[in-house]
Amino acid sequence: MSSKKERFEVTPELLKENFIRIYGDKSQSGNDNEIKMFASPARINIIGEHIDYNGGKVFPAAIDKYLYCAIRKRNDSKIIYNDLFFNGTHTFDTNDNFAFDQKNDYANFLNGILSCMKKQGYKFDCGFEVLIASNVPSAGGISSSSALECGFAWAVSETFGFNISRKDIALMGQQSEHEFMNVNCGIMDQYIIATGKKDTAELIDCAKVEHEYVPLKLGDYRFIVMNTKKKRRLADSKYNERRSQCEEGLAILKKAAIPLTAGNTNAKITNTKDLPDLCSLTPAQFEECKAAIKDEVILRRVRHCVTENDRVLRAVEALKADNLQELGKLLYESHNSLRDDYEVTGIELDTLVGAASKQKGCIGARMTGAGFGGCAIALVHKDDIESFIQNVQNEYKKIIGYEGGFFACSSGDGVREL
Repeated sequence: MSSKKERFEVTPELLKENFIRIYGDKSQSGNDNEIKMFASPARINIIGEHIDYNGGKVFPAAIDKYLYCAIRKRNDSKIIYNDLFFNGTHTFDTNDNFAFDQKNDYANFLNGILSCMKKQGYKFDCGFEVLIASNVPSAGGISSSSALECGFAWAVSETFGFNISRKDIALMGQQSEHEFMNVNCGIMDQYIIATGKKDTAELIDCAKVEHEYVPLKLGDYRFIVMNTKKKRRLADSKYNERRSQCEEGLAILKKAAIPLTAGNTNAKITNTKDLPDLCSLTPAQFEECKAAIKDEVILRRVRHCVTENDRVLRAVEALKADNLQELGKLLYESHNSLRDDYEVTGIELDTLVGAASKQKGCIGARMTGAGFGGCAIALVHKDDIESFIQNVQNEYKKIIGYEGGFFACSSGDGVREL
């Protein structure tokens, strides 16, 4: 990553002011095009981790932390990227055949989107200049990269009149990750960022790529994001390894062709040979067929997927019934499964969740995101937030040796023009 500049809270006004400072105003640039401004949210996943790529249902919400993108058309074919917090200008051309290059840093995420657009037949009649600035912690587990991809994709689509749908913006972000960034991610992050709505969470069916908005009524409780401040990159982590282990588990079950009598009212799967994905199994069906998986590690990976998908469905029902205590209990269960069966937590995340669980006013906590660092979330009574943060911070620093980052968040809207 190129060297980082000092961080501060970004506002749209500040971004526009810096855009003009870097690129000049209309008269200076000889460019009469309008500066357009876009916001793209971070997200928390309330529950449903590492199952979006296993055909599961997930339950994320967009939050009120935003990445901002300012864009203006040029009178030539040049593309120029700058970021308020990272040094260096990246320059390309609309006629380039975009390819991943380590030295291009964050510009790879942007070029990946342009590559997808060009493959889908979208044509650029001119170049453009971009300034990015984000209030989303980088590599923090609340999806800074997807906020960048979707915010940029929406900005380009709207600026050039491509009118790409929100769902297709999400799919394009995922395609870019797969083909350009070599990260075999699921659809959740891009989907919630593209389609999110304030005051709701989304129950996303990752197999069908469909969603249901669920009112996010937390009463006197708030979600606190707890950042380990441990940097990790998905491509460098064991993310792809976990995915291949799940694929192996599915292949074993399909080959075993075990009759299932416990029934599945949704998919009506009656034999493991017909399983489209791991999350089509109910917990009862998993008990019927788990003996086919001899490898203890693969068994645990599969068990996490099946039980986590079930927890998502129960969490949505708990929220609809205003049963926040049940929701909190499911958050703890999810973290334990991610720690013991999926093994993606680590000492930093386990320390945060362990410390959170001891605090007055906290009714649930778990890691969120890919794990291996990044963030956890906690559901905390609004009157206890200050003491909660102080106490968890103290314990975290005592055990880990440095401070974490903490903030309360509310739900936010998906990508939009300002």
